[in-house]
Amino acid sequence: METTTAAAGDGAVVAVGRGKKNRIQVSTNKKPLFFYVNLAKRYMQQHNEIELSALGMAIGTVVTVAEILKNNGLATAKKIQTSTVGTKDEAKGRLIRKAKIEILLGKTDNFNDIVAADNRTKDCSKDINNSAGKVSHGAAGNEKPDNSNGIAFADKVARDAVEDDIVSADQAAREAAEDGKKK
Repeated sequence: METTTAAAGDGAVVAVGRGKKNRIQVSTNKKPLFFYVNLAKRYMQQHNEIELSALGMAIGTVVTVAEILKNNGLATAKKIQTSTVGTKDEAKGRLIRKAKIEILLGKTDNFNDIVAADNRTKDCSKDINNSAGKVSHGAAGNEKPDNSNGIAFADKVARDAVEDDIVSADQAAREAAEDGKKK
């Protein structure tokens, strides 16, 4: 069978292997860890289970991705399989044995709820940062915001207020940014 490829959002090509549309083959091409975590989450939205696969030095990355998904309540491990495969070294012309791992992950029952809540939190955080940035421009309107000062504090206070349904995101951001500027 052929290996198909899928283009990720940033233009990178990831092997989705051997005709399976729910397989992610992780390589050691120095992609950030959360590239694979986010890709796995997107695949899990489309399929009930995904398979993470890696050879050699990429095995640690696959295990870490699987653990992040499990610890965040998004996936459960259904099957873990290890083996060795032979690959030909082009330079030396001999067979090299490499370790291989395949981890089959299934969606948890509350996967969709967790992803939806995570998306709402990200949207709220963007709104808060935008509002806090506007407030920190000050009365002159042309001053640059000092991100090292009140923005981080404003973000935390506003998130807490919004999560507790005390105030709207914009109101919380304005108040927290003002408080942050006073400190």
